[in-house]
Amino acid sequence: MNAYKGHISDKTKFFETDEPFICELGGTLPSLCIAYRTWGNLNERRDNVVLICHALTGSADADGWWDGMFSKGGAFDETSDFIICSNVLGSCYGTTGPLSANPLTGRHYGPDFPPITIRDMVHAQRRLLASLGIDKVKLAVGASLGGMQVLEWGFLYPEVVDALMPMGASGRHSAWCIAQSEAQRQAIYADRDWNFGWYSEDLPPAKGLAAARMMAMCTYRSFENFQTRFGREIQKGSTFKAESYLHHQGRKLVERFDANTYVILTKAMDNHDLARGRGVYEEVLASMKLPVEILSIYSDVLYPREEQEELARYMPNSRLLYLHEPYGHDAFLIDVETVSRMVREFLDR
Repeated sequence: MNAYKGHISDKTKFFETDEPFICELGGTLPSLCIAYRTWGNLNERRDNVVLICHALTGSADADGWWDGMFSKGGAFDETSDFIICSNVLGSCYGTTGPLSANPLTGRHYGPDFPPITIRDMVHAQRRLLASLGIDKVKLAVGASLGGMQVLEWGFLYPEVVDALMPMGASGRHSAWCIAQSEAQRQAIYADRDWNFGWYSEDLPPAKGLAAARMMAMCTYRSFENFQTRFGREIQKGSTFKAESYLHHQGRKLVERFDANTYVILTKAMDNHDLARGRGVYEEVLASMKLPVEILSIYSDVLYPREEQEELARYMPNSRLLYLHEPYGHDAFLIDVETVSRMVREFLDR
């Protein structure tokens, strides 16, 4: 069962293993499949690796959703770097997730998929890299959920990764973000087709997932962006342009994403806390010795700049950069020219 195969590039590769994967919170996956993409060539020393970690509804196809970052002399330069991006554990684009077949039951996991954490995602990525003979990553880079993975790479595998570049992310999910996630999940649960997660492929909780996406879009952009782009303009009779935009975004996600996946990944984000099981939060951040370039989006209302400033204040070998754009949280996907330059400058240093 995977209605989203059409959204997976034919250039995707798959790493499969029957070695059980034990999740941090106690569940076990009997087998593991990881979908991934690569660009460029691995050098003889196998140390020119750039790891991209994607956000909530992203995929391994980074050249699609982060297109402007790939260029000669840009952030991801195929002539000099070996770039890799894998679909996260729990997703619906080829990596083991709720839509995958459970070898113990013969049906897809659905809501039986075990709860996972950001650390589980990183451990799965490490397995992939090990299978490719990669033991050194010169930069891990990503935004939002991707930025959380980047930070965990620095704590879980500091001997593998040389430098970190998290964007629009926090060191622990705030009450504000947890509340947003739960409101979105409740919209999904309220859909009459949810059926406790055991919905059929041809009758998913489309209205609930669309509503969740509409809520999320209100936090991915900013007040200024909505005012400038839509104002009070009305189209198609009595529909505000802002309403039409949200409905469009909701429909788009329903066409390409799975509701159980959305639930699993947002819960993983809510559990994000770099200090969990490690000690006092500020002291844990202070123990990070790797070079860290932190990108903060000035208009981000979901992960406000105070959170990135906190990371920079305690991480001793860090530097804080600001993206002064009115687009909100999604600015890392919009002002790619500036973001690409920042990444390349950090790589070159």
